[in-house]
Amino acid sequence: MRRSLIAVLVAALVGAAFAQSEDSQWVCPAGFEGQTLNVYNWATYIAEDTIANFEAACGVNVVYDTYASDDDMLVRLRQGNPGFDLVVPSDVIVTLMVDEGLILELDKANIPNWANLDPTFLDLPFDPGNRFSAPYQWGTVGIGYNVEKVGEISTWAELFAYDGPVAWLEDTTAFIGVGLIMTGHDPNAEGAAAIREAAEFLIDNGGNVVYIAKDDGQEMLVRGEVDIAVEYSGDIFQIMDECECDTYAYVIPEEGTNFWLDNLVIPVGAPNKALAETFIDYVLDPHVGASIANYTAYGSPNLAAIVMELIDPELAEDPGIYPSAETQERLFFATQSAEREQLLFEAWDEIRIFIGR
Repeated sequence: MRRSLIAVLVAALVGAAFAQSEDSQWVCPAGFEGQTLNVYNWATYIAEDTIANFEAACGVNVVYDTYASDDDMLVRLRQGNPGFDLVVPSDVIVTLMVDEGLILELDKANIPNWANLDPTFLDLPFDPGNRFSAPYQWGTVGIGYNVEKVGEISTWAELFAYDGPVAWLEDTTAFIGVGLIMTGHDPNAEGAAAIREAAEFLIDNGGNVVYIAKDDGQEMLVRGEVDIAVEYSGDIFQIMDECECDTYAYVIPEEGTNFWLDNLVIPVGAPNKALAETFIDYVLDPHVGASIANYTAYGSPNLAAIVMELIDPELAEDPGIYPSAETQERLFFATQSAEREQLLFEAWDEIRIFIGR
């Protein structure tokens, strides 16, 4: 992260003023009645009542579709926007979408709740000035595991050495970033030789892999098909919450891992940009933002929600969701370019062929 969350929180407590008061309720601007909003988001990535409450507040209809990976979403939009008003790419994908002219600039005059956002998650290198993107949720790529079968695990090295079934995550940038870390390179190294070395390491150490999961490794873990799943943090915390047991755990590996920020963006060709910006403002309300974070168990970029203590204390105090300053030092934002993306995809295709999954 750019700077410590603790420092930002202290600054906020001494003098920040937020767009919403503690007992406020979001009010939809007039004029949207009868309109439709088309949202394309990851699965299991919004609270159960978020959409219904927005529909009721604005008198609109929301068509909500889901995808399993950034790559799936990006491929679809590169073929031409079929009618989506909002999509939810990760930071590294925002870079590509901006470069390729796939998303529109935001009109922040339509998003007064922007003032609730934590400055830590603003003006980042993938979108300087946040011209195109609004922070949605954040988390890490880490290790989810069955404690009863594995015991304890805290490193990538232990994952690769584990004698039992493992699922990797279909996240090319993040996972090859792990391979780069394990071979002594910067996780964002762009050189073909470094990426080749990372790919060879993953091939050589992928003998325990039974599945490369498209954001469903947590389900394989619950079904007992794998003992360990590399997954997005919130997906593992969701099964931990549903289980109400001590069977599962999540750890940020000691060697370091990908810290990502997902964002709300409006694709070129969106039929209803104004309603999309209104939805972004709704999501940035502290109560709505907290509701989403409490349901999904991902980190919230909504500083107002945190200072107002709207985040479930069990989640807010869990270092796997809101890591300590020390752990933050081991996290990396992924960077991307069209040339690097191509190298990563070629390496990942080879990894899948050798591992056979």
